[in-house]
Amino acid sequence: MRILGINALFHDPAAALVIDGRTVAAAEEERFSRRKHGKRPLPFSAWELPEKAAAWCLKRAGLRPQDLDAVTYSFDPALARPAEDMGLDDPWDHLRLTYAREAPGFLRTALPGLDPGIVRFVPHHMAHAASSAFAAPDAGNSSVLVLDGRGERASHLAARRTGDRLEALHAQELPHSLGLVYEELTGHLGFLRSSDEFKVMALASHGRPRMLAELRRHVYPTGDGGFHATGVPWHELCAPRGPDEPWTQDHADVAASAQAVLEETLLDLVRWLHGRTHDRVLTLAGGVALNCVANSRIAREGPFARVWVQPAAGDAGTALGGALLLSAVEGDQPEPMTGADLGRDWSDAELGAWLKTAAVPFERPPDIAETVARALADNGIVAWFQGRSEYGPRALGHRSLLAHPGHAGNLERLNDVKGREQFRPVAPMVLADRAADIFDGPLPSPYMLFVHDVAPEWRERIPAVVHVDGTARIQTVDPAREPLVARMLGAFERLTGLPVVVNTSLNTAGRPMVDDPRDALECFGSSPVDLLAIGPYAIRRGDLFRTESGTDSRTALGTDFRPDAAGGPR
Repeated sequence: MRILGINALFHDPAAALVIDGRTVAAAEEERFSRRKHGKRPLPFSAWELPEKAAAWCLKRAGLRPQDLDAVTYSFDPALARPAEDMGLDDPWDHLRLTYAREAPGFLRTALPGLDPGIVRFVPHHMAHAASSAFAAPDAGNSSVLVLDGRGERASHLAARRTGDRLEALHAQELPHSLGLVYEELTGHLGFLRSSDEFKVMALASHGRPRMLAELRRHVYPTGDGGFHATGVPWHELCAPRGPDEPWTQDHADVAASAQAVLEETLLDLVRWLHGRTHDRVLTLAGGVALNCVANSRIAREGPFARVWVQPAAGDAGTALGGALLLSAVEGDQPEPMTGADLGRDWSDAELGAWLKTAAVPFERPPDIAETVARALADNGIVAWFQGRSEYGPRALGHRSLLAHPGHAGNLERLNDVKGREQFRPVAPMVLADRAADIFDGPLPSPYMLFVHDVAPEWRERIPAVVHVDGTARIQTVDPAREPLVARMLGAFERLTGLPVVVNTSLNTAGRPMVDDPRDALECFGSSPVDLLAIGPYAIRRGDLFRTESGTDSRTALGTDFRPDAAGGPR
């Protein structure tokens, strides 16, 4: 079957295409619209659809809307209850339900030729669960845990995959929600709710959980596979922080306390689930599953032998999950994900044409991996634009900013480049077969969804990627899966003796990750980045802004720049 999955109602609108059980394409609308998270999660925006992402998915497969067998929408309005009946303060939530019920008609308008009769509503948390249970490699019969802010009437689902069936075991009804509690704290600390929760996780490492006893009065497991999570008096714990105000130790301590109580509750839920299923493998999805510190504690202290997390664990992943779930129900065997690189890409010729149109000076070196390694060894910052863009919030070696990990100042330097808070860490990428020598934690870790202890003898060698608590959120690189990235890492190690490179997302604060060549050029042109490696081509900042006889090179290109047949300058 040809199934298009759609996520639209809350945030991170996205589309995914599954054909005969195989994931062909998946992308978030923000990468096309250039609006962070696609839209704000307000009832008034619930009608907005991932129109551009959906159209691209179809184009990628050479399909028209009328060629589809089904479209899934990852929210079932028939299961929802009025917000006031669930104890939620959301007086306009009825608009969401109205827009959800009308989704088939909206989709017909967005995708001309689509039969609205083929649209299927999929329960939100079942879509999350399928995105993990069916996408995980070598999972087989496995347990799955979903936690987020909210779905139709719950905030949590414990389920089990048996073959190609997905069975719900328990759900925690609203208003109790670990995701909403964490969102409340995000807003209290002056960050953007439903967007900046990862900042709270980062800030927590600077604090002590001295408010844990108070938080346990409001957030705790109930012993039956569920939990209590509501009514936290944040104002009594610490003063709110304004968005532009500096954070205090109290802010870090309340973040550390919230992180600790979240981890405790998750461990109880995991143990309850294992007691029901006795499976070896646990898969995780939902926005809470992007908390890599909690994931690591589950992997380290939980009863499951292996933990796998969907790289697009937030709501964007439900587009894929809905399509995979229906694919399984209809008899197509869902295939596991082989990687998160499911978005757009361009051929070498197409990239060369973009650069010629932009009239920028570029070269085509014999090996872009070697060129980048040398720039990094010279302590340059490199914008890395290669292959298909990533599905989910992590830069995984396709749309990345790279730097030398051996200079402590590169953390501050990268945060300045990106225009973000200085307490934010950056991540190391490392060859899979070298990771165990340096990092202690779940391996392999290809999606940056766990934190690892950095071996003491390595902390002074790669200080830029070591967080204040001695950990790092690593990405392991398999040469068979990512040969270009692996070649760059190998060349960097030959030059420096370090098998690690700094990797952070190719964007600036408040903007979506770079996706197409225009985005890459705009980001490069507006940020103090030394080299842009875009496909096989290299653009050097010094060449881009070099002046000759007082003339800016961008003006001189009209007469002095003559690309040769291979796409590079003469």
